[in-house]
Amino acid sequence: MKKIMILGAGIYQVPLIKTAKRLGITSVVVSIPGNYPGFELADKVYYEDTTDYETILEIAKKEQIDGIVTAGTDVAVITIGKVCDELGLCGLTFDAAKIAANKILMKASYEEHGVRTARFRKIPLDETDVSRHLSSLSFPLIFKAVDTSGSRGIIRVDSEAEFDAAIQNVKENTKSDSYIVEEFIEGEEFGAQAFVYRGEVTFILPHGDEVFKGDTGVPVGHYAPYELEPGIIEDAREQLTAAINAMGLDNCAINADFILKDGKTYVLEIGGRSGATCLAELVSIYYGFDYYEKILRCALGEDVAFECGKAAVPNASRLLMSKDKSGVIKSQTDKNPENPDIFEVQFDYKLGDRVRKFHVGPDRIGHVITKGETLLQAQSALEAAYSNIEIQIVSE
Repeated sequence: MKKIMILGAGIYQVPLIKTAKRLGITSVVVSIPGNYPGFELADKVYYEDTTDYETILEIAKKEQIDGIVTAGTDVAVITIGKVCDELGLCGLTFDAAKIAANKILMKASYEEHGVRTARFRKIPLDETDVSRHLSSLSFPLIFKAVDTSGSRGIIRVDSEAEFDAAIQNVKENTKSDSYIVEEFIEGEEFGAQAFVYRGEVTFILPHGDEVFKGDTGVPVGHYAPYELEPGIIEDAREQLTAAINAMGLDNCAINADFILKDGKTYVLEIGGRSGATCLAELVSIYYGFDYYEKILRCALGEDVAFECGKAAVPNASRLLMSKDKSGVIKSQTDKNPENPDIFEVQFDYKLGDRVRKFHVGPDRIGHVITKGETLLQAQSALEAAYSNIEIQIVSE
């Protein structure tokens, strides 16, 4: 029986753990302690920091794993690269992982290889005169922690008066000694899921994003297909392929964020893992294969075929969230009747659990996924299904 190490036990890693169990693959789950649903599903658990790659490497050797993987988070990507390099496993390299997990290195690789992206500057965390670094950039700006995911440590700034608050936000969310400031490109945000396997980009699936407007845009929903002119789709493919090559990514899922402005696509950033917020499910439904299974089999070094020419099933998703307050879940009810267009309604928490007011992706409390013969049908089903869900949250 093959053995897969899964880094993380949170809601975005649970489908990997369940898929491994269904395939008869032993799962070794590593995560910091906490109220994470993946622990009770795993065959074996280690309570460790997934960024501590030397410790994880020793566990991997001890367990004699056949592969290592995660989903929905950038936090553990460097560890995956380290373990893959040291044990000769299938996955992204340590060098590529370090680029994927650090926005400074990522943006520098884009600049070096001519990938179209927002202009940026690297700022030391202890810099007291930030303005002197930014004279060549134009407002609005985005202050970004370089080592986070889920939109944490990212905030839009419209004037110098907002610098101090933005810097404090970054400091509270980073372990790095520097951060970046980039120009905010006013345009249409969209994303893409892709997979690079043995040096070849096997598919690129652009998707539309539904964005929650807080301190910065946080994706809370997605849909496919994403209708764009053929020339723009091709430009996005070219820019994404160039970015993947610039970063040296191979044998991994790809999560990409774009901005479309004046008919041109700009690469915001790329993750060397599958996207969160129901994006792996979006790929599975659209193409008609189990994307989590493909991810696992690639990590195990098996031959994987991506059958992307068969189905093209429109689908849409949205997170469940508390928009107005933090508190405790008093009740949660799905009042939807049986409907073949509803793929999944999921509640992440139980009654009595404490949840946070929504600011970033990890504040989610569930999701809804729908499908249809057309995108309009899928989106209409999403609106109807969403309206039939009632969640009551009371303040503590």
